[in-house]
Amino acid sequence: MSLRHPRALARPAAVASAACLVVLALAAPASAHVTITPDTTAAGAFAVLTVSVPHGCDGSPTTSVAIQMPEEVNAVTPTRNALYEVEKEMQQLDPPVTDAHGNEITERVATVTYTTDEPLPEGYRDSFELSLQIPDAEGTTLVFPVVQTCEDGESAWIEVPADGQSEDDLELPAPGFTITPSEGDGHGDEAEGSADEPAATDTEDGDAGNLLAGAGLGAGIVGILLGGAALARGRRQS
Repeated sequence: MSLRHPRALARPAAVASAACLVVLALAAPASAHVTITPDTTAAGAFAVLTVSVPHGCDGSPTTSVAIQMPEEVNAVTPTRNALYEVEKEMQQLDPPVTDAHGNEITERVATVTYTTDEPLPEGYRDSFELSLQIPDAEGTTLVFPVVQTCEDGESAWIEVPADGQSEDDLELPAPGFTITPSEGDGHGDEAEGSADEPAATDTEDGDAGNLLAGAGLGAGIVGILLGGAALARGRRQS
């Protein structure tokens, strides 16, 4: 049996380790950003957005997170967090707008701020959930600038890539996502109408069948009565 030289055995392991370090180095900047993860990006859909804060401000613990809403969004319902007070800052709309139900909207949620008396330590993460309806604007990118305030300083995640610029070129990119096509096919009402028609036909057929069955039963009873009367008449004659 031939034995390979220790250096020959160590070389593939060293290459693999170096490759892993490169992957981790590339992934680290992205994972260190404040991010927003929606459970759906479909136009017009109701979604829950998860805002993730992965670290403090250069090692300083986080005391508040202020999330600014895009102008395309008017109503937001923030989820409460046991360690934070949550507050919605309203903005007057001039002129007012009309929602999908015909209601006049005179103000919108401009910012949702989570504040805590128990700062989030460096090396720990937290997340915050926002419920809202995604605008019916396929292809639009919604940006949510976030200002993370810490015991010492702050991190303003408000940078937006310029034309031709990558988000990777930004130190503190604002989190966001692009609206995708609606998940509905627009034929819901037609489908319901088509489903109702067979049901109505089945009912009509059932009613007709019941009438025929009743008529047959009545005819049978009449036949039995006539047969009984004829038998009795024959016995009397005999």
